[in-house]
Amino acid sequence: MTLAEKILASHSGKDKVSPGEFVNVRVDLVLSNDVTAPLAIKEFQRLGVNRVFDPKKIVMLPDHFCPSKDILSAERAKMMHAFARQHGLIYFEVGRMGIEHVLLPEQGLVLPGEVVVGADSHTCTYGALGAFATGMGSTDIAVAMATGEIWMKVPPTIKFVYHGKLGKWVGGKDLILYTIGDIGVDGALYSAMEFVGEAIDALPMDGRFTMANMAIEAGGKTGIFRVDGATEEYVKARAKRSYQVYQPDEDAEYSKTVEYDVSKIEPQVAFPHLPSNVKPISQVVDIKIDQVVIGSCTNGRLDDLRLAARVLRGRQVSPELRCIIIPGTQQVYLDALREGLIEAFVEAGAVVSTPTCGPCLGGHMGVLAAGERCVSTTNRNFVGRMGSPQSEVYLVNPAVAAASAVFSRIASPEEVVG
Repeated sequence: MTLAEKILASHSGKDKVSPGEFVNVRVDLVLSNDVTAPLAIKEFQRLGVNRVFDPKKIVMLPDHFCPSKDILSAERAKMMHAFARQHGLIYFEVGRMGIEHVLLPEQGLVLPGEVVVGADSHTCTYGALGAFATGMGSTDIAVAMATGEIWMKVPPTIKFVYHGKLGKWVGGKDLILYTIGDIGVDGALYSAMEFVGEAIDALPMDGRFTMANMAIEAGGKTGIFRVDGATEEYVKARAKRSYQVYQPDEDAEYSKTVEYDVSKIEPQVAFPHLPSNVKPISQVVDIKIDQVVIGSCTNGRLDDLRLAARVLRGRQVSPELRCIIIPGTQQVYLDALREGLIEAFVEAGAVVSTPTCGPCLGGHMGVLAAGERCVSTTNRNFVGRMGSPQSEVYLVNPAVAAASAVFSRIASPEEVVG
């Protein structure tokens, strides 16, 4: 069996599962946020049950419209908080919270070998820890909260092998954008994307989270990494309970194997209006921009902010645009503050926000007007994703975003730093 199949088999009481098989799967963690929890709560109440299956395995937090941007978002957050208190769930309030897919691994709430479901499509992020993690609709999440189980069709697994050594300014964001550009936004439709190879072995955990996060942008059911020394080091510093590591069998059957030589990959730019509309930075010419966003569940981790600070420190954001930097959690914010990164950003002329998903979904803290262009480290650039349907979003890594902020056009960090 593949890694994904091993985990699903263990959680469905079976010795073996195969792609296409329908299974009932025991879950280790259920997640929802201020956008998706209210619907899940209403559906839970319609079920007529009095208690959740295990309050220690259900997490709720406001992260999309927080601090609440208007009355509606305040009412939704209030409803979620009241439900969490009523049932004794794990809840993170503003001031202690963060963007869900950055916060949960940081807090040791997701561990290798687990099955995690969330009412958010980017729940697949946790595959970086060797977990099977996937997004589901709020009605399915309601049932998971009540029963501790979900039903699922076992996905086939595509193996992606990354050979060679990464070039300068190239990281996890570039690998996943290049991959999506190659296979398309439906290239891994309802498949587990298993990432391997020497370039993956050398990739820091923050880069792995980025790649797993955007598996959904390729149509994937989940993105998943094998547990290695880097994973163990990350998890052991955070885990508050035991866990089991699974590895794929030597004779595991994959639906397909795709191989890349990463030494030939340069920083990537996804043009509007698809994450697959990708070009290397060397082919991008004189595209003026109005806004830069550095953050999100894709690139709001400490390594991402360090990368941006390498480019921005001692330089100035162009007066022709606004640069918005959003640490993924309060801890990331605090670590960045202690390292002097926040000071570097503010001195450069950027604004630093409390953790929020805000601009990524066109919610707040950076909504685009008609005709505006944004360079962003987020994960989607669909029509109207960050505001007006007449705006444009270009997806990049944090170094490219920072360089673009200096020049008020899409730029390579080599133009700034060398």
